[in-house]
Amino acid sequence: MPTHVRSYSKINLGLAIGPPRSDGFHSLVTLYQTLALYDQIALVARPAAVTRITLRSNDPRVPLDARNTVWKMVAKALSVLNRTAEVTVHIQKNLPIQGGMGAGSANAAAALIGLEKALCLSIPPETRLEIAAQVGSDVPLFLVGGASFGSNRGEAVTPAPVITFEGQSEIPCVIALPNVGVSTPQAFRDWDARFKSAPDLHNPPIRDTMNELSRTYASVFGYQGEMESNQSGASGIFPEPSLSVASGSPEKLQGTPDEQLHRSPETTDRSGIKIDLAENSLLALVRTGIENDFETVVFPQYPSLREIKRHLMGPSEQENSAIIAALSGSGSALFGLYRSKSHAEAAQQRLQQHGVKALVTTTLPRPLYWSDMFAE
Repeated sequence: MPTHVRSYSKINLGLAIGPPRSDGFHSLVTLYQTLALYDQIALVARPAAVTRITLRSNDPRVPLDARNTVWKMVAKALSVLNRTAEVTVHIQKNLPIQGGMGAGSANAAAALIGLEKALCLSIPPETRLEIAAQVGSDVPLFLVGGASFGSNRGEAVTPAPVITFEGQSEIPCVIALPNVGVSTPQAFRDWDARFKSAPDLHNPPIRDTMNELSRTYASVFGYQGEMESNQSGASGIFPEPSLSVASGSPEKLQGTPDEQLHRSPETTDRSGIKIDLAENSLLALVRTGIENDFETVVFPQYPSLREIKRHLMGPSEQENSAIIAALSGSGSALFGLYRSKSHAEAAQQRLQQHGVKALVTTTLPRPLYWSDMFAE
């Protein structure tokens, strides 16, 4: 019988990019949040003398060879574990390709989890994360789930406290799915071009958004430490990622008390108003200031995405406007978070009236992420 694994999606609650590094990557700082929208992985595996991997999918755009992150994950995991097996994986695609929702990375993480179960393996959590980081920068976050900080090139993940609004941890969300695809490598090249341009009246100096966003997260979640910019993009604010997630299986983190995740009981926004983090950490993030650097290079290339963000946000004077709306990752998907499901449905209708496909879902906190991982 196949092992069925839900392959959940994500959004980025803020994303700051550093300059290009000597290894060809970019350092970044972000706060990932998983969503209830998912693809589904059906995996069959049995020991064999020689490893053979077969991929199938309902979407003809999905590569079914070694270019696929699922293929890479299965091959890498079996190699690291010194196992050989015949593995067949069916990828049921519901999420957009090149959408900025981490779908391909989530598929890879789900395949690893399914492979463990199908072959009755127990992979140490630190080995899980090492394998995942080699497959893709976004893959490790799906071995943590819920809210998690990402640093270095995104693969260094640290569990974050649950994101709440008015005491709710499942926040209504609308995902807008434009009819365009954004290339992440091209978005990074466009970002690099900004650094190569000499500052002038038309090209102001580039802000150090990595430090700014790191400080925002630190002020909201109560991390203490002195900023130390370096080549890896790590800082003194966040705990060492390997220590944060290697102490036990990621799913065991679902019961981690907030105080163990360094949460402070309250924070102060830019206007000096104190916000109770147990009730409104999302509001604290928004008021303190979170942005996605990719918007500065993607929106000029795809002006329709800026307009979609405006529709997601809604009129500022109306009660049903979004708490926050932004590009997810490098796009092309955008998201909005709302005070209620009815507000989210109103935003969905606004988008559909302008010919944009939109889905209503919710944020997915870590306990639900793991309890609902295996599908019937």
